[in-house]
Amino acid sequence: MIKIGNITLPEFPLLLAPMEDVSDPPFRAVCKDNGADLMFTEFISSEGLIRDAIKSRQKLDVFDYEKPIGIQIFGGDEEAMAMSAKIVDTVSPDLLDINFGCPVKKVVSKGAGAAVLKDVDLMVRLTKACVDSTTLPVTVKTRLGWDDNSKNIVEVAERLQDTGIKALSIHGRTRSQLYKGEADWTLIAAVKNNPRIHIPIFGNGDIDSPDKALEYKNRYGVDGIMIGRAAIGYPWVFNEIKYFLSTGKHLSPPTIEQRISVIKKHLQRSLEWKGQTLGILEMRRHYANYLKGIPHIKEYRTKLVTLKEPEMIFELLDEISAQYKDVELESGKINISELAYSCSA
Repeated sequence: MIKIGNITLPEFPLLLAPMEDVSDPPFRAVCKDNGADLMFTEFISSEGLIRDAIKSRQKLDVFDYEKPIGIQIFGGDEEAMAMSAKIVDTVSPDLLDINFGCPVKKVVSKGAGAAVLKDVDLMVRLTKACVDSTTLPVTVKTRLGWDDNSKNIVEVAERLQDTGIKALSIHGRTRSQLYKGEADWTLIAAVKNNPRIHIPIFGNGDIDSPDKALEYKNRYGVDGIMIGRAAIGYPWVFNEIKYFLSTGKHLSPPTIEQRISVIKKHLQRSLEWKGQTLGILEMRRHYANYLKGIPHIKEYRTKLVTLKEPEMIFELLDEISAQYKDVELESGKINISELAYSCSA
């Protein structure tokens, strides 16, 4: 078992990465159903929380069926991070996570996310401010460093552990890499194998199949794996990995009926949480990924992103299910480089 504060996780947990504009409650619900052991909210601006920004506050919505669930915040000001940690405390998630890895310009330009990688002393102060301001276990998600000349994650891990964090997730790229090239897990392994480190270390980056999950588990010795892009449109990846790790065999890919069933649940949750107009609009970004690999699906996909009435969308989904019920779908390996997604550390 893996312990994060008072949270108990399975021996080798699979975590759903926090992804901006993706990891909302509807998406998290279908990932939880399909084997995610620990999930996180989309990241939340500490300044937005303090200003009572509607979008930031809405991201605090967490539900009992999601537990254990962490709320992730980001920012570059100690006072704002401390105040945000206290606000997060009031909604009683299972943990508070700090984002020191998001590489996108709009975050970095504010001195937050991966920008903090350039100033380890500031990173330590920001983390300590959160640890001292909440009763929740605090965890951190970050990258190897700012660029190839500053891969300081071994030092960073030691110093963050000294502030009192309870776990560390590491994306195996620098900020300069963004999401290009292969993730380098050797430095993640160096952190895990550092005799000074006693907190759980989770690896993140490029896990897109059960085979790779097993390979990286054995090769790098991490305590668990965080999965981001590979779960977009394919939440089955969690259970497929678990099954392969325990049996050495591959689960059959989801049938078209199973795919449509998950799309329906995702859509229904989206309608309930966001309302009809926004729920339908924001669900459109997911259809292409859910239906990827189904032959001659373009016409249906086009209809799905133009319909505006829930009843008509559900009817069309039933039509797709009936139309393709006898089609044998290929194994669900995900090409994460082709997926549409926004920001994750």
